[in-house]
Amino acid sequence: MKKSMNQYRIFFVAIFISSLGLYGCSEDIMNKINDDPFHAKDVPAKTILADVITSTAFYNVGGDLNTYTSAYIEHEVGTHNQLYRAEHRDGEPMLASTFNNVWENLYATLKNAKIVVNKCSKGGPQEGNDVTKGMAEVMIALNSAILTDMFGDTPWSEASEITRDKLPKILNPKIDKQENIYKDILSLLDQAITHLQGKDAHVTGSVGANDLLYSGDPELWIKFANGLKARYTMRLLKRSANVQSDLEKVIRYVDNSFQSADEQAAFNIYSATNYNPLFDFQWSRDGLAASQSMAEKLIDRHDPRLRRVFVDAERVQVGDPSEENFFMAPNGLNEEIQYYYNTSIFVYSQTASTQLLSYHELLFLKAEALCRLQRFDEAKSVLKDAVIAAIANTEASVAAAINAPTLLEYGGLEETTDAITPKEASEYFDTNVKPLFEAYPLKETMIQKYIAFFGASGESPEAYNDYRRMRALGENFIELKNPNNAKNLFPLRCPYGVSDVTANPNVEQAYGNGQYVYTENVWWAGGSR
Repeated sequence: MKKSMNQYRIFFVAIFISSLGLYGCSEDIMNKINDDPFHAKDVPAKTILADVITSTAFYNVGGDLNTYTSAYIEHEVGTHNQLYRAEHRDGEPMLASTFNNVWENLYATLKNAKIVVNKCSKGGPQEGNDVTKGMAEVMIALNSAILTDMFGDTPWSEASEITRDKLPKILNPKIDKQENIYKDILSLLDQAITHLQGKDAHVTGSVGANDLLYSGDPELWIKFANGLKARYTMRLLKRSANVQSDLEKVIRYVDNSFQSADEQAAFNIYSATNYNPLFDFQWSRDGLAASQSMAEKLIDRHDPRLRRVFVDAERVQVGDPSEENFFMAPNGLNEEIQYYYNTSIFVYSQTASTQLLSYHELLFLKAEALCRLQRFDEAKSVLKDAVIAAIANTEASVAAAINAPTLLEYGGLEETTDAITPKEASEYFDTNVKPLFEAYPLKETMIQKYIAFFGASGESPEAYNDYRRMRALGENFIELKNPNNAKNLFPLRCPYGVSDVTANPNVEQAYGNGQYVYTENVWWAGGSR
C-alpha cells in the first residue's frame, strides 16, 4: 500500500527532530549507547574451558558425527529422514549440509580453546596458569583430530584465529595436509604434558569445578594426554616408518594412562534436563533402529550383551532371537518407518556418559599392539580385561536407559533380563572369546573392540576410524552388511561444511561435487588428502 506525501513528510520531520536530539548528546553518552553493563566483555580462561569441554563432549564427540557413523559402521540403522537417506546413500553422506553444524562447532570449539591458551601464555592476561593452558592444549589436540579424521585435509593452521576484536584474522584460510595436522596434534600433546606438570600461578587460580572432567586434577589430564597419544600413534600405523617402535610406544603410552574406568575421560554432566546426545537425537527425531548385522555378531559369539541391548517398539527388553518381537532392521534394506523395528536400548540412555577417551579403548589399543608384536599371551590377558571393562560400560548405559527420568514419565522401559556381572563377563571371555582369540588373535581383538564401541558413549566414530584404518592395512575383520557398500558407496570420509563450501574458495574447490567422499581415503588410511 502506497504512503501519502503527508505520511512521508511526517516521517522525515520525525527523523530530523531525532537527529537534533542526538546532536545534543555528549560523546561519552554516545559511546555508552550500545554498552550492556550486564554482559561481560571478558571471562577467565577456566570459564571458557568449561564451555570447551561441554561443546566437545555433546556436539563433537557425541553429536552428529557419532549418529551418522553409527549407521555407516552398522552399530545402528538409519530409519527416518536424514539418517534413512544416509543409510541408503541417498544424498546425505556427500551433501555439504549434512555435517555443517558439527563442522562449525568444531572450529568454534578450537577458537575458544585457543583463547584459553593465549590468555595463559606469556604476555596474556592470565600468564602463569600453565595447568589451565595444558588442559586447553589437550582439547585442541582432541578436536583437531576429530576434525581431520572426519574431513581429511582441512583448514587448520590459519583457521580459528581471531584478532583482539574477536574477528577472524583470515577470512579464507588455506587447507592444510592431514599429515601436517597430525604432527601438530602430537606436538600439542607433548606440550600439554609439560604444562600440566607446572602450576596455575595467576591470581585467578586453578580451574577447579570448571574442569567438568577431572575437577582440576592435572595428573589425570596427563594420563588423558598419554592415552590420546596411544590412540593417534595407532591411527598412523599405515604411515609409520617404524611399525615395531610405534607399537611399543602405544603400549608405553597406555601404561602411562588410565589405570581403571574411574580415571577415564567421561563427560558425566547429563540429567533429566541435560540429555545424553544420542538420547536427545532419538527422543526428538526417532531416526535410528536396531542393526541386524550388529545383532548377528552378538548371536555368533553367544554374547551375553545380546539379551541386554535391544528393546522392541513397546520399549520391552528383547534378547532371544526366537522371540516374536525380536525384529531388527536389515542394514541398507530397511523401510523408512518409525516405531516399527527394534531399537538399541542405548538410544534411551538419557544420562549415560559421553566418553572422550575410555579405559576399555586403551586396553583394546594395548591388546592390538601386543597382537601385532606377536606377544599373544600378554595380549590375551589384556583383551580379557578390555572385554570385562567394555561390558561394565555397556551395563552402565543400560542402567541409564532403565532409569531415564524422561522415559519414566511415560512408563519407562520393561527390563526382562538380569544385568551382566563381572563374573559372567569373565566366564564369557574364557568360554566364547578365548577360543576365537587363539585361532586368530588380532581379528578377535578388533571385533571385540568394535562391539565394545556400540553404545551410548559416543564411540562409533572411533569404530569408524578403526574400520578405515584396518582396510588400509588390508584387514577385513569387520563384516558390514549394507549392500550399498558393494556398490562402492561406503563413505570414506565426511564432506566439508556448506558454510565454507559456499564462502571459502579453497574449501569450495576441494569439495567439488561431493562425490570424493566415496572415492578418496583420508591420508592416514592410504589416501592423498
